[in-house]
Amino acid sequence: MPTVFSHPAPMLALAAIMGGRVSSRMLLFGVLCAVLPDADVIGFRFGISYADAFGHRGFSHSLAFALLMGCVGFGTAPLLLRGSRLMGFFIGFLAVSSHILLDAMTNGGLGVAALWPFATDRYFLDWRPIRVSPLNLHVFFGRKGLEVLISEWRWVWLPCLAAGATGWLLRRALS
Repeated sequence: MPTVFSHPAPMLALAAIMGGRVSSRMLLFGVLCAVLPDADVIGFRFGISYADAFGHRGFSHSLAFALLMGCVGFGTAPLLLRGSRLMGFFIGFLAVSSHILLDAMTNGGLGVAALWPFATDRYFLDWRPIRVSPLNLHVFFGRKGLEVLISEWRWVWLPCLAAGATGWLLRRALS
């Protein structure tokens, strides 16, 4: 999995592209939805195995969960998120979907249960350039962690920065 530091990058790029059409609360919702799927690691403490449907990269890494978070955004947008229901759905769904995509691009783990509950198979993309982050903090704060962060800078942050900057420049040029 990419680290918790990199999962928000696509939402930040989207906010830069969309400019003032995304409220700060809506952006915060998107960032939270982008990192939320990895809360499933708490299952390890309760004996839930990695490969279980509710284990790491299981249910919370599915398009069904993305739809659920889109529905949360839809329901809370007018009052809490200061945006339209459509925007709330769009942000919630895309944030979780970006998490699924990034995890499917890593070079380790069991893959993502993107089609759960219709299929329990775990999937990766054919192209997997992102180094998987170690789950052990002692390992993360060593050479392996640095390799992961460099990989994420190259394959997540640089493309998101480029997309956000391009969108921002296009908006300025067209206004």
